[in-house]
Amino acid sequence: MSAEVLEASFGSETIRFSVVRRVRKTLSISVLPDQQVEVVAPEDASSERIIEKVRKRAPWICKQLRYYAQFQPKTPERRYIGGETHLYLGRQYKLKVIPGIQSSVKMQRGQLMVWSTKPGRATHTRELVRDWMLQRAQIKFAERLDVCRGRFSDPEKVVPNGLIIRELSYRWGSMTGRKNLVLNRALISASTEAIDYVITHELCHIEHPHHGPAFFDQLRRVMPDWEERKLRLERQLA
Repeated sequence: MSAEVLEASFGSETIRFSVVRRVRKTLSISVLPDQQVEVVAPEDASSERIIEKVRKRAPWICKQLRYYAQFQPKTPERRYIGGETHLYLGRQYKLKVIPGIQSSVKMQRGQLMVWSTKPGRATHTRELVRDWMLQRAQIKFAERLDVCRGRFSDPEKVVPNGLIIRELSYRWGSMTGRKNLVLNRALISASTEAIDYVITHELCHIEHPHHGPAFFDQLRRVMPDWEERKLRLERQLA
């Protein structure tokens, strides 16, 4: 369903936001890391009601926008050429492309080594590195999921039905209505501590679907330093 765009005034500020209507009873407002404001509203909610809700949350929205502004501009797009650096588990590794009879990727002596049958073709190098990173994400995220579940007083209450790794535009992760844990493949670039924060955050949604007081109470009990981890994540992957 396509989103509509509305505006709400708050003092001298104008908050521009997208609205997605769904079959639901409540209205939610999110400020995304790219400084986009997103509203998910009931199908029958009027534009006037939505704008009024946004005005009421305007102080919080503006605070979040200022918070994310400190991480702009984002890291330049990688070109996948020898000598540039790539993040893996929170550390920078220099990319080295080597001609090879067979294509393969591995970490060696602090470098991201790529043996390629087409060493002069950056698009091929990109494909090799991304495939390798995805393979590592599948292994690492499953490993960290087990560790994070162990933080809860009853790990059996926070068992997702599945782990899905995909490319996400604006979120690090989500817990679907069917209790599938979805993680952004780009998280493999973040430190283990940051990955654990995202997984733990989403596991809390199994018992508490919304970001209410009960959700944050549980997150704080399970991971007292979650705010510091969240900040490190946003700084690492800005």
